[in-house]
Amino acid sequence: MVSVLEPSKPSFFPAMTKIVGTLGPKSRSVEVISACLKAGMSVARFDFSWGDVDYHQQTLENLKTAIKSTQKLCAIMLDTVGPELQVVNKSEKAISLEADAYVILTPDQEQEASSQLLPINFSGLSKAVKQGDTIFIGQYLFTGSETTSVWLEVSEVKGADVVCIIKNTATLAGSLFTLHVSQIHIDLPTLTEADKNAISTWGVRNKIDFLSLSYTRHAEDVRQAREFLSKLGDLYQTQIFAKIESVEGLTHFDEILQEADGIILSRGNLGIDLPPEKVFLFQKAAVYKCNMAGKPAVVTRVVDSMTDNLRPTRAEATDVANAILDGSDAILLGAETLRGLYPVETISTVGRICYEAEKVFNQDLYFKKTVKYVGEPMTHLESIASSAVRAAIKVKASVIICFTSSGRAARLIAKYRPTMPVLSVVIPRLKTNQLRWSFSGAFEARQSLVVRGLFPMLADPRHPAESTGSSNESVLKVALDHGKASGLIKPHDRVVVCQKVGDASVVKIIELDD
Repeated sequence: MVSVLEPSKPSFFPAMTKIVGTLGPKSRSVEVISACLKAGMSVARFDFSWGDVDYHQQTLENLKTAIKSTQKLCAIMLDTVGPELQVVNKSEKAISLEADAYVILTPDQEQEASSQLLPINFSGLSKAVKQGDTIFIGQYLFTGSETTSVWLEVSEVKGADVVCIIKNTATLAGSLFTLHVSQIHIDLPTLTEADKNAISTWGVRNKIDFLSLSYTRHAEDVRQAREFLSKLGDLYQTQIFAKIESVEGLTHFDEILQEADGIILSRGNLGIDLPPEKVFLFQKAAVYKCNMAGKPAVVTRVVDSMTDNLRPTRAEATDVANAILDGSDAILLGAETLRGLYPVETISTVGRICYEAEKVFNQDLYFKKTVKYVGEPMTHLESIASSAVRAAIKVKASVIICFTSSGRAARLIAKYRPTMPVLSVVIPRLKTNQLRWSFSGAFEARQSLVVRGLFPMLADPRHPAESTGSSNESVLKVALDHGKASGLIKPHDRVVVCQKVGDASVVKIIELDD
């Protein structure tokens, strides 16, 4: 109880949990992005359901300027549109719908949207639904508390049109409205042509670190996306995060987790597809599975009310903390930063809640569960990683420093959720495509920005990680200086170092002098 009364202290490393912010109309100027980075955003999400390539390019140029001026690393995530059903409202006039009236959903996009008729962008709806099905229409990234969301019930299907009864009175205002049909398979490709186009132009030009694959429904979706990325220059290194937003994705969760590099739990759409009382259960089970596989789990839709308010509701504050205690790696902010009034305050509020939750995270229990799940005999890397974490906790080290080139070793250490930050020193590797030599490492460094507790830094390529004692010391010195400068390491602290020397992996504990 004492920690409740202690004032929260602002520290340089705000929280171990990462924050993904969606950049949009309210958060695309250099000033706001800089403030977001300072507040703790480490991944910027570009949402292609909204705005065109040039719009996002401009935002990204501003992000680069902000990164230079704040000296804070930030990774880039491209979020695909996927098979998203949208209401086509060309005139962008507000449409008012009255409860108990009828409205027709038609695939004929030439028609004008009105209170009686809503054109949609999918011709197969009449084949997919039956009488009694529920359809939800809401503003893009609806928070659920607006008066702009409406529930419909299918009353009959006429040819290609679907006639529905309106369940609640609402006004559809705004430019983009999405349609969600509960528990129905939508026969559209997961990677649409528009998505492929965005990835192969904007994505390639900007070397995206993460691809967030909307409406992932099968492991095959991830495999196809990976195959598509492998043909696009540098993008073979891009990590694919599967976004689980429907019951279909949920039924194939285990296979999807094996194929993907990480998982985004899109609670907004899941909350429509699942009965509300089941959402928490899925979240806990899914996060646990991601933790055991050592893959990042990202939770969305946490502080919806901060879209228009300066403070979250009590339920939301508790919810963020519970997501952390469940083991989430990152929190993804959508509407809150895209069109919200307080993007920077939202990020710092979420960061502070995460920081407090991490202080009471039961690491001991988590460590035992993970070790038990992994079982014996452990792989070489896994045993080194778990030993490093255990040693660090036993000697109360202030930081773990890990030398890595692929980032795998550092991610494994983070998998055991050490209570102290992990500095992953990414050693660039020389590689050649027979035409020119290039260093790899930037992708690996930025991709650890979504993993809880990992803080990357790129080493100077002239200092190899695995070699004689002398040069290794110099990389270590750079890492220690970085830790000292950021206030992580103080005199007389202990530091655990994990590195490869020749073929052997070594975990050593060093004690610093003054």
